[in-house]
Amino acid sequence: MEQSEILIAVLIGVALIAVLAIWIAARRRHTNTLRDKFGDEYDRTLKQHGRRSAAEAALQEREERVSKLEIRALEPKEREAAIVEWREVKALFVDSPVESVHHADRLLASIMRARGYPMADFDRRYEDLTVDHGEVARHYREGHEITERHRAGQASTEDLRQAMIHFEALFDDLVNEPRHDDAPRPIRSRANTH
Repeated sequence: MEQSEILIAVLIGVALIAVLAIWIAARRRHTNTLRDKFGDEYDRTLKQHGRRSAAEAALQEREERVSKLEIRALEPKEREAAIVEWREVKALFVDSPVESVHHADRLLASIMRARGYPMADFDRRYEDLTVDHGEVARHYREGHEITERHRAGQASTEDLRQAMIHFEALFDDLVNEPRHDDAPRPIRSRANTH
């Protein structure tokens, strides 16, 4: 083998290694971007699908599906009505925790419908929420699971209180998201919601 052939072979090898390194870095960046956006949902989806490529494809499919929806922030009157109703729901908890939790679940569904989320079934609603509300969507799932356990007679009043805490986290996020034509509004802290 001549020296020029050796040099060409070395250059091809270096080029292949460089391409592979770039591909690995791009995959890692893509994974990190999805993990940052979806938070805990990334890990839940990975566990559900078993393979990273399948989980990431499912998350990307959600993003594409939600990007075609006309999701909007609540109008000021809708927002104020939701806040008033939420206060009533929370006050109801003292006398009727069960009714309060079910009312909270219905109120969240109503807010999501008003904002433009399809309301087909819970799992699809939850998946759609994870795209733009990854940090708090898990609260919706956990609160919903508690209400389902209660229907089966397996949830205590303390469990129902936890469901309300979960629902409140999502409520705050959905109701306080700024409209595109408004200046950004600060998200209320938990201390200001009681």
